[in-house]
Amino acid sequence: MALFSANSIAAVNNSDTRIAGCFLTGIPGLEHLHIWLSIPFCIMYIAALAGNGILICVILSQAILHEPMYIFLSMVANADVLLSTTTMPKALANLWLGYSHISFDGCLTQMFFIHLLFVADSAVLVAMAFDHYVAICSLLQYVTILTSKVIGKIATAALSCSFNIMFPSIFLLKRLHYCRINIIAHTFCEHMGFAHLSCSDISINVWYGLAAALLSTGLDIILITVSYIHILQAVFHLPSQMPAPRP
Repeated sequence: MALFSANSIAAVNNSDTRIAGCFLTGIPGLEHLHIWLSIPFCIMYIAALAGNGILICVILSQAILHEPMYIFLSMVANADVLLSTTTMPKALANLWLGYSHISFDGCLTQMFFIHLLFVADSAVLVAMAFDHYVAICSLLQYVTILTSKVIGKIATAALSCSFNIMFPSIFLLKRLHYCRINIIAHTFCEHMGFAHLSCSDISINVWYGLAAALLSTGLDIILITVSYIHILQAVFHLPSQMPAPRP
């Protein structure tokens, strides 16, 4: 399936990206297999919606599951549903129908929510690691530490940090001058793919993207690793066997 004709490429190249929008090529080099590739993508999307949806409904409907661990698990499920919904409908429209066009603002919006949800998902995983640490290393204080108020603050902090990290990227992209062919070699819009459409200097975008990755995902990985190291240390220091009862 040919997605772009020579005339359409030339027309896009000679127009402003802010007006003409962008084109997502799908999976580069596999355009002839897009119809077949859309089938597993669709199955995975439906499975993600069904699995996470059932998990969320079960946690909400069962009062016994209104515990920190399950609340954090429902947050991860919600983030996964929103993340897949942000990317897959447009990707399937591209793979099935060859509808690859997306507006400039639509691409910015998709890019923002993809990165926002990814960073938020990573932050919730840190919260789950902290929950496991408290449950194993400070079991007697578990109920007093992870109260509903604290969980609400953790959720608010995860969303706030994710928003504050990713929001500046919109302005960093809007300040650029776009004059090249408006083709993103991907199934969805992402920060550097968008920035490479510009003929301006994108060094600030590169450094910002690197800093955002290190301050969000990189730091989260370190925190998760540290928490599980402490958990393993606590487990290894447990008595190897219970003392035998005295006669």
